[in-house]
Amino acid sequence: MKLLSALARYCAILAGLLMTAITLVTCASLLGRNTIGVTLLGDYELTAVTAGAAVALFLPWAQLRRGNIIVDFFTAKVPERINARLDRFGALVMASMMLLLAWRTAIGGMSSYSSQTTTMMLGFPEWIVYAAMVPPLCLTGLIALYQAFIGNFEEQEQ
Repeated sequence: MKLLSALARYCAILAGLLMTAITLVTCASLLGRNTIGVTLLGDYELTAVTAGAAVALFLPWAQLRRGNIIVDFFTAKVPERINARLDRFGALVMASMMLLLAWRTAIGGMSSYSSQTTTMMLGFPEWIVYAAMVPPLCLTGLIALYQAFIGNFEEQEQ
């Protein structure tokens, strides 16, 4: 399970690097627009494409660290054993949704590839973004499956 943990960490690092890069591009575009009147062509497209990929890349780390939002209003006073079962069920639902998203994203990517759709300004192939999103969605699903059937990563590391 150390492999899944390492992959999740690498995904999060890559997502952070992507977000840092697109932030610098956005800052350069804004500075250029507001100082010398020149902007970077397609900066909005680059932001959308990069943010979409980065969100998918952050998901495995969030699932690994159980960083998703949990509403425990109704279960705050429930015994820990029941909460653990509910957490495992939630992880199973999360795994199902992530694997479904991975499958449908792959189908969307293949459709985008076959129709050769691109972004409006830059002509960037959209299928690349879909392809970049499928592995982290699968990884998130695998981590959630592990949490549903075997337990929490932190429990295994101790």
